[in-house]
Amino acid sequence: MSDLPKPLNGHAASEALKLGSAQTPEVVLKGFQRTEVWVFDLDNTLYPADCQLFAQVDQRMGEFIARYLGVPFEYARHLQKSYYRQFGTTLTGMMRVHRMDPRPFLDYVHELDLSGLAEHPRLAAAIERLPGRKLIFTNGSRAHAERVAGKLGVLSLFDGIFDIVDAAYVPKPAAACYEAFLKAHGVDAPTAAMFEDMPHNLEAPHALGMTTVLVRSDSNDDHPVHRTMRTWTVPPAHVHHMTYDLAEFLERIGPIPALVDAPSTQRS
Repeated sequence: MSDLPKPLNGHAASEALKLGSAQTPEVVLKGFQRTEVWVFDLDNTLYPADCQLFAQVDQRMGEFIARYLGVPFEYARHLQKSYYRQFGTTLTGMMRVHRMDPRPFLDYVHELDLSGLAEHPRLAAAIERLPGRKLIFTNGSRAHAERVAGKLGVLSLFDGIFDIVDAAYVPKPAAACYEAFLKAHGVDAPTAAMFEDMPHNLEAPHALGMTTVLVRSDSNDDHPVHRTMRTWTVPPAHVHHMTYDLAEFLERIGPIPALVDAPSTQRS
């Protein structure tokens, strides 16, 4: 798309995707001039995937399913991943196929050891500088979002949380989930930016007119899309920007008014 740099080849492409900062400041700013609402996914987005926090969630989902269905853990894991890929979340699959009450599931899978998750003052400072509202939009639970954002030291910076219960258990990437989020928080989509770690979760935001940012990591290999992403030289059209470092990316798009008013120049 026109907002993105031209395709790169070989080492140049690898480095551009890895750093997320190979684009010029003017390119990074594209789409953010009108942003008034900053929307962040939680897991593997607000915190880095390499801390392996979501690996705990993954393990506990398998444990819960094994006990709930009375099946071996290996078979439970097979169902877990199949439902994840088919329905968008494992929870949705369990609810639709097995009529499971979601509340015990959410409580169990989010009982996590957060000792490996460090406070992130650089990220907090970058989020605090963003003009307008900041919201967390997660397929997880509100309690999980509050605990994790609190440990990161960013919870107080957010104006609200939209969780899977608020979405009536209709998860991302379903369009209805985004529509419910926009209505619940009074968000005009073209004035919002969405930060996500899963590219298919950015398709609906793009269609709605939101600016989209993919937060990437090579530490996550849970979904086939992660392997596909490693073959990219440029992102698909619904991914407007990519970064491996959320804090660094946010620093580079603010303060927005100063960058918007500045003359456009090519920087090395």
